[in-house]
Amino acid sequence: MTDTLLVSNLILWVAVIALTLTVLALARQIGVLHERLAPMGALIMDTGPKVGTPAPSFELPTLDGTMLQTGGVSARSRMLFFLSPDCPVCKKLLPVLRSLSRAERGTLDIVLASDGEAAEHSAFYAREKLAPFPYVLSTELGMRFRISKLPYAVVIGPDGIIKAKGLVNSREQVESLLTAQELGVASIQDYLARDTISAD
Repeated sequence: MTDTLLVSNLILWVAVIALTLTVLALARQIGVLHERLAPMGALIMDTGPKVGTPAPSFELPTLDGTMLQTGGVSARSRMLFFLSPDCPVCKKLLPVLRSLSRAERGTLDIVLASDGEAAEHSAFYAREKLAPFPYVLSTELGMRFRISKLPYAVVIGPDGIIKAKGLVNSREQVESLLTAQELGVASIQDYLARDTISAD
C-alpha cells in the first residue's frame, strides 16, 4: 500500500513539473510573439503627396458657409479626415474624433472632408452632430491627395508640411498618426523599421 502511494505521488510530482515547464515554455513563446506583433499604425498608400512635402493648399467653403484653408502655415496642426456618410467604419470613428478633438484642443484642428451632394452631407452633418468640426466638400481635394479608400486621414503640421497620413480603421490607427508626428517619422512602421535596423 505504501509503495503504491509513493509511486502515485512520484507520478503526480513528475506531472506537475512537466506542466510547469510547459507553461514556462508557452509564456516565453507568447513573449516572442508579442515582440514580433508590433503595434499596427495607419496603412500608408504610396500615392499622393509624400510625408515631408508641402500639403496641397485649397481654400474651400465649409457646410456652414465659412471659408477654410487646408494647406499652408497655420497656428495649429490639422488633421484632414476623409469620410463618407455611407461608410460604416467612418461612422464608428466619429466618437474617436470627438475624443481626440477634446484631448488635443489647442494643438490640433480636425477637418472632415468628402465629396458629393451637399444635401446628403448636410443631413449626415446634422444627424451625427458634427457641428464642432469644419466639413468641406471637394472632389479636387480628394484627387490631389489620391484618396482611394476610406476612412483616410492626413496630418499637416503648422508649417504646412504633411507629417503623417494613412488608411485608418481604428482608434489606434488614428492615434498612430499623431504619434508618428511627435516622433518625426512617416509612420509607426517606419519607426519600428529604424529601431530594428539600429538594434542589428
